[in-house]
Amino acid sequence: MSLLGLANRARKVISGEELVVKEVRKGGAKLVLLSNDASFNTQKKVTDKCKTYQVPVAYVADRLLLGHAIGKEARVVVAITEAGFASKLKDLLD
Repeated sequence: MSLLGLANRARKVISGEELVVKEVRKGGAKLVLLSNDASFNTQKKVTDKCKTYQVPVAYVADRLLLGHAIGKEARVVVAITEAGFASKLKDLLD
């Protein structure tokens, strides 16, 4: 999670459902992090969009952990927009 904080400070993180979906559509998202306690509709919307645009999705424990990692309140979904951060985070989460 500290790597996610570093990516956020480098301005390579986008948070919020609509902004993440928009970034996936644009092709800018390299990895999407989705909280396990997201609502069913949010999970379906984000995972379907990521499958369509072939963006990998990784899951984290809960929204508080995800939000805390980027220095904000609870966040359900975030996107990493830089390939280096995305690949390292994916390796660490797997």
